[in-house]
Amino acid sequence: MLVYWEEMYHKPYFWSTFYVQITEFEDGGLAIGLSCTHLLADPTCATMFIKAWADTTFPGKMMSPSFFYPLPLRSPGNTRPNHKPYNSLINHYKASINKSIDLVDKKHTTVSFGFSDDMVRVCMEMAQPNGANDKSSPSPFEALAGLFWVCISKVKGVRNGLIDMSIFVDVRKVLGLDKGFFGNSMVYNKVHPESSQENSLSQAATSIGEVVAKMDNEGIMDLIEWLQCNDDRTPSLMNSCDLICASLEAVDPFSAIFEDGIAPMHVSCYIEPVLGLGKVLILLAKPSEGQLSRVVMVTLPRDEIIKLCEDDLILQLSPTILMDLNKT
Repeated sequence: MLVYWEEMYHKPYFWSTFYVQITEFEDGGLAIGLSCTHLLADPTCATMFIKAWADTTFPGKMMSPSFFYPLPLRSPGNTRPNHKPYNSLINHYKASINKSIDLVDKKHTTVSFGFSDDMVRVCMEMAQPNGANDKSSPSPFEALAGLFWVCISKVKGVRNGLIDMSIFVDVRKVLGLDKGFFGNSMVYNKVHPESSQENSLSQAATSIGEVVAKMDNEGIMDLIEWLQCNDDRTPSLMNSCDLICASLEAVDPFSAIFEDGIAPMHVSCYIEPVLGLGKVLILLAKPSEGQLSRVVMVTLPRDEIIKLCEDDLILQLSPTILMDLNKT
């Protein structure tokens, strides 16, 4: 069984709807496709929907029901004296509101790279700032995001420095929300690379880690309060000019078990439309592949995808290309 879900932005008539498609194959098996607007739900919610559906077939009731409640409000007692808002995050949203959206129609291709547990560990060692013995090892997301940031920058012709990139992360845990919270809890933030004369994997991973660390509870609450005060100016699209790198490690699609013990054999995710410099989505791989194993889905113009698959730094880790889909 394959599971596929897609998030869309410019589909106003989908705002309150999940669309599901079932495809049965002649030789057996099926694919479940789920499509919804990003204004309604994020990838975590899409996974909850699939799992709840599976639960109704086996064991017959929802084992992990979703929770529907507003985002938390900050009480005056939870604010530090002389608190200053996390302006870097707010300014990033302000800049995105003022950006013009480039809707140039480009032919894109999506390729999925499969990294085993051992491959990810090697990547994490490569991304350590002070060598393999440094105890401050980057996370799997920081290491893989840094890897593809560096490689895609080279593919796009940047030799000194890195292209503009924003990360996209789930903040349920940061806000103290239940894993079953149903709603959009993904937040964008700009990554500012350290100045460098070369594309350094360790520096890229360090820059990503620093931005993730700064996105604490108070910083996210600052953003929520700012967005509530500027709701009429909130953009329908974010980061149309940057490379987007999304951490979907909070998503657990392989936990959906249908009747007769049928579990997903592969999961794909797409966030559309594809604008700007492209998208990189980092997901958990099948549990049998190891705790640190990951799948990285990359969407770029077709000519750039070909170069990316031939990049020496990526080939050094020997990932498996799981599929190659043409997306426009």
